[in-house]
Amino acid sequence: MDFTIIASVITLGVMGLLFGGGLAYASMKFAVKIDPRVEMIRNILPGANCGGCGYPGCSGYAEAVVQGNAPPTLCSPGGSTTVEKIASILGVEVGKFEPMVCVVQCRGGKKEAKEKFVYYGIKDCNAAVLLGGGSKACIYGCLGLGSCEEACPYNAIKINENRIPVVDEDLCTGCGLCVSACPKGITKLVPRSQKVYVSCVNKERGKKVKDVCSVGCTGCTLCANPKTTPSGKVKMEDNLPVIPSDWIDYETAVKKCPAKCLIVRGIPQLEETVEKVAEQKN
Repeated sequence: MDFTIIASVITLGVMGLLFGGGLAYASMKFAVKIDPRVEMIRNILPGANCGGCGYPGCSGYAEAVVQGNAPPTLCSPGGSTTVEKIASILGVEVGKFEPMVCVVQCRGGKKEAKEKFVYYGIKDCNAAVLLGGGSKACIYGCLGLGSCEEACPYNAIKINENRIPVVDEDLCTGCGLCVSACPKGITKLVPRSQKVYVSCVNKERGKKVKDVCSVGCTGCTLCANPKTTPSGKVKMEDNLPVIPSDWIDYETAVKKCPAKCLIVRGIPQLEETVEKVAEQKN
């Protein structure tokens, strides 16, 4: 065999060994040590990668938790069971975990709210709001184009025929993605223990509200009156009632609300009442 060929093979072999050794040394020298707890936490997370925790997927959240950059209570889809498991892996104690659910703070659909123009643009609320705040005469009202529905990875929120979002609480995980997607701040997360919420975000009062929506809160302060709410739990802010999660004596206020915009979760009769009020006004 030609000596040149033999020398070339030997040279290549030696170079291969040297480069291989160098790569092996570099892989050990610069190896990034992964805390085994990251994998353990990643395995117990639901794997939705919804981003509701504020981190890039479940893997990003697992790393942040182990590094101490995030609390173990941010995974809403996982619920209290996941929180307890994460706390157990980390060897820490967590306070009471309050699961959240999305509510829709607007009932002014196409039947109840006036339009100031007909919108023919992109079916996206964030695009529509660039045109004078949207087509609704109520500058605070839901545009009904479904950006919240598009953002929900769990199909928990749908736009109904009246162009208003409806939340399926059995599917809602409280991830908050629909909240981030809404340019009007219509969707909101509240504790599941909270029974009542206000279905309006209009900060105007009286006639200014009724001129644009038949079911808007007029800021009448009736619900905050001590005679209506003896506990004094309800306060007014920007002409809207602020509802605490532990409001118990709400029954009288709900019944006396002129616009029926105090909504008790899980009671469909109230939605029917709202529709009747709208029909009477129109």
